[in-house]
Amino acid sequence: QVPLVESGGGSVQSGGSLKLSCKLPMTRTFTRYCMGWFRQAPGKEREAVAVTYTGPGTGTSYADSVMGRFTISDNNDVNTLYLQMNDLKPEETGIYYCARNGERYAKCDGLTSGPFNQWGQGTQVTVSS
Repeated sequence: QVPLVESGGGSVQSGGSLKLSCKLPMTRTFTRYCMGWFRQAPGKEREAVAVTYTGPGTGTSYADSVMGRFTISDNNDVNTLYLQMNDLKPEETGIYYCARNGERYAKCDGLTSGPFNQWGQGTQVTVSS
């Protein structure tokens, strides 16, 4: 199991911003993997928020509900995946997870890319109205 460690969650008011981070140990290879952010609201199923293929020349995919407000990115120098979240809404409250498809060079062309079989422990995001 690859240790993915999320951070950056917290409590903000509606319209606020947060930036989540997901760090992989520097002893692990970071580039050329399909990685993504997922969230689970209370009482709801987990859903994909954004997916990217790490490394240069990558492509990204977003859920329609976050398009234009969230940005997924990565920094290979520090083995970290990010999710910048702007204009947050109360219904986006939940636990946000970082995940990775453990097969390097696997196809990564949308939110349903997978399987995402390596998961972090999650970080709580609370948006108040």
